Amino acid sequence: MPAPSALFVQHVPSPIGLIQLSGTEKHLFSAKFVENSPEKDSLMIPDCLHVAATQLTEYFNGQRHSFDLPLHAQGTFFQQQVWQALQEIPVGRTDHYLGLAKRLGNAGAVRAVGVANGANPWLVLVPCHRVIGAQGQLVGYAGGLWRKKWLLEHEAKMSGTYQTSLF
Repeated sequence: MPAPSALFVQHVPSPIGLIQLSGTEKHLFSAKFVENSPEKDSLMIPDCLHVAATQLTEYFNGQRHSFDLPLHAQGTFFQQQVWQALQEIPVGRTDHYLGLAKRLGNAGAVRAVGVANGANPWLVLVPCHRVIGAQGQLVGYAGGLWRKKWLLEHEAKMSGTYQTSLF
């Protein structure tokens, strides 16, 4: 049996806080906001994490609307379906849990979609922040609602759909 791949960590500064990337030489396992990370950057940063850091920087600079990264999905088949559906929501647009459930062919799976959305390990990269409440309100975001609001307003500016205030 082959030895497991080493796990590497890299931190990326952003306008809304520090993002911790973790992955192997070939796959990105997670991207999450951290306040004060006890983990230091790995001495060697593999290309996988370097490319993710570059793409995040481009996104925050308004130069990138989507990500092309080798994500390693550690989740159930249903979670993976939801995470894929999240990536299909265009920049500057939002959807709600019922809309995602219907797109997945099961309008009764609204709560399951919410749970899968909340389990998304790649904040920003897989845009779970684009999911809002059915009445257009901001609801749940692992990075905090203030970050979700910032991300949606940032994307509205990038896409040309910016309003004075979304929420």
